[in-house]
Amino acid sequence: MTDTGDTQRNIRLLIAYDGTDFSGWQRQGQGESGRGKNRTVQGTIEDALARIHKKDIVLTGSGRTDAGVHAVGQVANFFTPLMGMEAPRFVPALNSLLPRDVRILDARKTLGDFHARFDARSRTYRYYLICGRQAFPHELRYGLQLWRRPRLALLNDYARLFHGEMDCSLFASSQDQSLFRFRYIFEASFFAQQDMLVFEIRANAFLWKMVRSILGTLLYYEEKSFSPEEFKKILVSGVRKCAGPTVPPQGLFLWKIEYHRGG
Repeated sequence: MTDTGDTQRNIRLLIAYDGTDFSGWQRQGQGESGRGKNRTVQGTIEDALARIHKKDIVLTGSGRTDAGVHAVGQVANFFTPLMGMEAPRFVPALNSLLPRDVRILDARKTLGDFHARFDARSRTYRYYLICGRQAFPHELRYGLQLWRRPRLALLNDYARLFHGEMDCSLFASSQDQSLFRFRYIFEASFFAQQDMLVFEIRANAFLWKMVRSILGTLLYYEEKSFSPEEFKKILVSGVRKCAGPTVPPQGLFLWKIEYHRGG
């Protein structure tokens, strides 16, 4: 998508949302709206943009999140013909039309050919675990109840093996249609945050449900007390049946997107 000169501007949005009641980020089809049972985040924001512009506006996200997955750092861009409306004004304008489970945190003019998905250098996800205690009701929307306390040191020994370009076939869902399953992983780690355990991973891109599959696998082999050397053999095998169970979506957050340019 390219700049259209003096007739349109490219606007970059920073978006947060509670994914509990959404069917994911991506609009499902022409008939889908931002309301109802199958509502999506993209569809919800596009509905608000259409009300402002009095016509349909296409919103391009940095990537898809699945049903139940949250975001504090989703990035998207759209083209606006409203030349008299300063970019920051889209924050209150959109938030006044959006439901409470979607918020626009920032809006700014960006490069004419900036693309929220294709220009992304890396994507960071965090997953929250409530370990060894009874979770409060509100926490169950945003974290996984884990009744035991896993060994942080052993989990980080495993996590350090996730670095560089890797064949991620071990973590590929049977429904993932990606033909190329190599991804570049910059870093992965676990850390304590108050009385919760957080898994963070940053990569150039991810396969469908990949983060949830990685975490489920790490927890599975930690509970079985596999050594880092034994876990490495599992990791390089690429055999899907060796993966652990995929954890549910509610603890997962799209945390941050980094860009080569235009960010």
